[in-house]
Amino acid sequence: MSGNRKKRVLVADDHPIVGQGIRQVLRHSGEFDVVGVAHDGEEAVQMARELDPDVIVMDLLMPVKNGIDACRDITELQPEIRVLMLTASNSSEAVVESVAAGATGYLVKDSSADRLVESLRDVAEGRFQLTANELRRAASRIRHDNLRSRSPEASVLTPRERDILVKFCEGLSYAQIAEEFGTSRSNVRNTIYRIHDKTASGSNQEMVVWAVRCGILDDLER
Repeated sequence: MSGNRKKRVLVADDHPIVGQGIRQVLRHSGEFDVVGVAHDGEEAVQMARELDPDVIVMDLLMPVKNGIDACRDITELQPEIRVLMLTASNSSEAVVESVAAGATGYLVKDSSADRLVESLRDVAEGRFQLTANELRRAASRIRHDNLRSRSPEASVLTPRERDILVKFCEGLSYAQIAEEFGTSRSNVRNTIYRIHDKTASGSNQEMVVWAVRCGILDDLER
C-alpha cells in the first residue's frame, strides 16, 4: 500500500460474529484502521457519510437495504470510496451486480484471512480484474440501470490506447500486454496512466466502467 497512513475501513455485515472476525483480521494485519461496523445496508450508507472511510467491506445480503443497493448509494454520493463486496458464492451474477453497483472488488466469504487482507489491499489501491464475459454482462447491467445520464466519448483515446485498454480490461498484466504489442512494460504503464487522465478516472474500476459504458469492450470475443 502506498504511504504510511493506515487505510480507514468500514465493515458492513449483519452477523456480529462475522463483523468482529473481519475487524480482528484487519487490525491484526497492521495495515488498516477499522473505523466502524454497520449491521445493515442503510446503516452502512449513513456511516459512510459520517465516517468517510477509504474502503468498505460490504456483505451482499443484509436487512433493511442489501449490499448491492447500499454500494450503489455510497459510490454515487462518495465515488472516492472503494467497496469490497463479500458474497456467499462466486456466482457470475453476484459479481456482475457488484461491479455494476460500483464495487471495486468482490470476495467469497469462505476465503482465508490472508486473502481478505490481500483483496482489501488491492481494492484500496483501485485494482480489480474481471473476465471478458463478466465485463460484457456488467456493461449490459450498467446500461440497463442507466447509472449515468450521459455516455462518455470513446474518441478521446487513440486506436493504440483503445487496444491497450481492452487488453487491460481482459485481465492481462502490463508484461503480457507489452509482449503482445512488442513494447516495454513501462510504455504500457504510461499508456494506462494517460488513459486515466483522458477519461478522468480516479481508479482502475472507474476506467473499466468508462470502457464498458462507451462500448469499447463490445467487440470482445463472445
